[in-house]
Amino acid sequence: MKLVLDTNRYTDLCRGDRDVEAVIARAETVLVPFVVLAELRAGFKASARARANERTLQRFLAKPGVDALLATEATTHHYATLFSQLRAQGTPIPANDLWIAALALEHGLCLYSRDQHFAQIPQLDRIE
Repeated sequence: MKLVLDTNRYTDLCRGDRDVEAVIARAETVLVPFVVLAELRAGFKASARARANERTLQRFLAKPGVDALLATEATTHHYATLFSQLRAQGTPIPANDLWIAALALEHGLCLYSRDQHFAQIPQLDRIE
């Protein structure tokens, strides 16, 4: 299974959540969207442990099968389609999460997140 990792699941992993560790260990590939990296680093800036948190993130990204996932022009089309779908449904989600969902759909990946609003996107493969 190829996973897209949401910010909350990365945080769970760093806190030693064994269930999250098991899911990630079973994954063939773990991709961390650019927006998740930005959210994490923004949080690091507000922390007294900024350097240690960044080192931990760098070690995670250096593991085999783990990589950053960047947006492309194609991603913007997925974003726009999802934005329109969610607006028509009356169920908008935060913009950063819309980027994460667009990346997951673009690449046919499974999203690993605790955020319930992703359920508003039925075509999105996900685990909670």
